Amino acid sequence: MTVKLYCFGESGNSYKAALSLELAGIQWKPVFVDFFGGQSRSTDYRDLNVMAEAPVLVDGDFTLSQSGAIQQWAVDKSGKLGGAPEDKYEVLRWVLFDNHKISSQAGVARFLLNFLPEEKRPMEAIKFIQGRLIGALKVLDMHLEGRTWIAGKTMTIADTANCGYLFYPEPFGFVRADWPNIDAWLSQIESVPGWKHPYDLMPGKPSDRE
Repeated sequence: MTVKLYCFGESGNSYKAALSLELAGIQWKPVFVDFFGGQSRSTDYRDLNVMAEAPVLVDGDFTLSQSGAIQQWAVDKSGKLGGAPEDKYEVLRWVLFDNHKISSQAGVARFLLNFLPEEKRPMEAIKFIQGRLIGALKVLDMHLEGRTWIAGKTMTIADTANCGYLFYPEPFGFVRADWPNIDAWLSQIESVPGWKHPYDLMPGKPSDRE
């Protein structure tokens, strides 16, 4: 049975889940969520996910939300992207680091700068969020010095989590060329067979609404 992933291309959290499913070799298909049209706040969608967010994975009668949980499901389902047994908690540590330090800042900054009308952008708040993002990127860049992958010797969901927002072209405070270790790591991810850019992996991109 093919797994369904309710997602949309602009969502970095959806991308983490979609990329993990794709690279784990799990058969899945995207179901477009019209987030900007209000679908995630509809009654029908809240029946699917009371959190009113994407992504949501549906496998038969099983439904799961939250990107980190879906990523771990992909590991458990496929036996891939989990690293060696001794890497388990290091992988989890970096997934949680991403959720709190990278994606939480990058996602908000990117939304405020690119998906709100210019006159409604809270620039002081954006600058504060970008400052926190820069601090987190410094930690990641230092950690990646001399490493190919974030945790252990192979690609894991620690990598598919932390890269979730870093392939997007819209400006939000991350300039790839400024971070040599992150840049090399992202290039390594891009070279993995099956890798796709978020706008190629999932339906929905800003130009669709222009």
